[in-house]
Amino acid sequence: MEPNGTIVFTTVGRPYYGFDIFSINLSPTPTPTDERRLTDGVSVNFNGQFVDDDNTIIYITEKTGSPCVYISRTSVTNVEILNPPLDSLFFDRPVIKNKQLFFISAHEQPEKAFQSWSALYSTRLDNYKTDRVTPKGCVDFSPSVSETGKFLAVASYGTRSWGGEFRDLLTDIVVFPVADTTKRVIVAEHGGWPTWSGDDKIYFHRQSDDGWWSIYRVDLPADFESSGVALAPLRVTPPGVHCFTPAAIPNSIGIAVATRRKGTKYRHIEVFNLEKQAFCPVTERINPDFHHYNPFVSPGGSCLGYHRFRGESAPGGSPSVVPNLDPVKSVIPGLRMLRLTGTFPAFSPSAAFVAYNHDFDDNCGLKIVKSDGSKRWTLIKGRSAFYNSWSPVESGVIFTSIGPVFESVKTTVQIARIEFDQSMLRDDVEEVRVNIKVLTKEESGNNAFPSVSPDGKFVVFRSGRTGHKNLYIVDSVSGEFNAGSIRQLTEGACIDTMPAWSPDGKLIAFSSNRHNPDNVEKFSIYVIKPDGTGLKRISVAGPEGSDEVDMERINHVCFSADCEWLLFAANMAGVTADPVSWPNHFQPYGDLYVSKLDGSGLRRLTWNGYENGTPAWHPMGSDWGMESLSLKEQDGDKLKGQFDEPLWITCDI
Repeated sequence: MEPNGTIVFTTVGRPYYGFDIFSINLSPTPTPTDERRLTDGVSVNFNGQFVDDDNTIIYITEKTGSPCVYISRTSVTNVEILNPPLDSLFFDRPVIKNKQLFFISAHEQPEKAFQSWSALYSTRLDNYKTDRVTPKGCVDFSPSVSETGKFLAVASYGTRSWGGEFRDLLTDIVVFPVADTTKRVIVAEHGGWPTWSGDDKIYFHRQSDDGWWSIYRVDLPADFESSGVALAPLRVTPPGVHCFTPAAIPNSIGIAVATRRKGTKYRHIEVFNLEKQAFCPVTERINPDFHHYNPFVSPGGSCLGYHRFRGESAPGGSPSVVPNLDPVKSVIPGLRMLRLTGTFPAFSPSAAFVAYNHDFDDNCGLKIVKSDGSKRWTLIKGRSAFYNSWSPVESGVIFTSIGPVFESVKTTVQIARIEFDQSMLRDDVEEVRVNIKVLTKEESGNNAFPSVSPDGKFVVFRSGRTGHKNLYIVDSVSGEFNAGSIRQLTEGACIDTMPAWSPDGKLIAFSSNRHNPDNVEKFSIYVIKPDGTGLKRISVAGPEGSDEVDMERINHVCFSADCEWLLFAANMAGVTADPVSWPNHFQPYGDLYVSKLDGSGLRRLTWNGYENGTPAWHPMGSDWGMESLSLKEQDGDKLKGQFDEPLWITCDI
């Protein structure tokens, strides 16, 4: 039987992006009034390419709940879907040349874990015949077509598996003829995001040995198709400024690049003059306080495109609203997927409400939202709370962690019992009065990630009180303040964390590095009985002891209602898109999966370039139609566009 029900989860950052695609003329010097919005002002729209010199673009939009390919012809109202006939929930980097569409899709599962699903495909636009261009067993990103359409370039892992890197992908620049895509030649080692200048030059980005992201160029000799050797690339942009995602400007001595400079807060698009070795700012003069991403240039070189937070440019001049809950396409028909604008959701027993932490910051507090997204209430504000568990047997009782998230074992974080009158969850109420009862002692240090037992009598949580982070069980009412009301469940010099009690009460699942305590980044699933017996590792990426299983980075485990399935966030699909081209994530990879309790039957649930996590699973599913969700303007947050550069870019400048 396939898994079913409703899963509510978090996608880090994405709800606030509000990306639209814009264009400006490169000459004369553009002004703010010259900027044109080319997409709908409602969806998340990004990674475009010009089809002509009249602002016709092909791009990615998430207006249907997953990335799709759309084409817009000179007007935001003249738009049509151009999705290739594939059963895919992920498309990226589309480009049209000579009536042929090239794009990245991630719908075909590789033979082993920790290999990206991303591959290059092509579709003939006259008959929609679609073929895989990337050889089976290979991984390709970021296609670029040469000026005449004769050659393709990609950033490729080839047949290598992903090594775990998520900053500078260790891909190579690979070139092959469109007429014979089997003749693949590595023209430069270590590079990403290629862009053609003519048919004989390729620009790309990579992190240099001095730490600066820079643009490099490789000049292709006439016989490169038969040479079969990597060429020595030339560094184009100087140190002292990060440069990435280049776009060659046709008929020009310039390239458009995204930059990140010292002393600035934002990523901007600049044109780098190759002869003068000088930068000319573009977007900073127009929108100095927005990030700008992934430039692209029209075939004639006159127009520059990019995506950015739309600001007040939405139709009618009013800012967009991010809905509290947003439907996402599901790969499993009986499983409903909802993206939450917040983190650490927990369903009420009836599924009428979801408790969650609104913003992932130091004072994220605790809120409740109706399961149709139409109304929310504040329970705790101005105080940090995270990771929630709703009592299955008591009306108006939620367990949470009070204190800063992701801190040391000595930092004071406490398990709290939040009591409130559930009848106060009315439409005329905004804030609900609560009673906060702390269940752990202040001197016990870092206590977090509570999960309540099915009978409501006990709470399992992670504590650092011994100097190591292990699991404990405490009385759900008196806490640890009565004799014998707390006991240690796991022990060892490891990290046991994020426990979840099974609905039948027989098992507790959690994430742990106890198989390799020296590695504080790799976690696998473990289960244990509440009496402390039956500790077992559940391997989902491969057999225990294999290289694949020891690369697992699995968090946020929970059970299906029938206790036959596990739901969790994991890194087993590697990287789906080049992380340097995105805003910051805690890790720029991570998708949701389900597997059987024994680790078999692994199924991937989400596909995108973001980080997905903190899921909650309720058996209620088919009884909620998508039409029941409230997507009215007032039922959400004003879109502020607040997101940061990747921390690993800004930490050194």
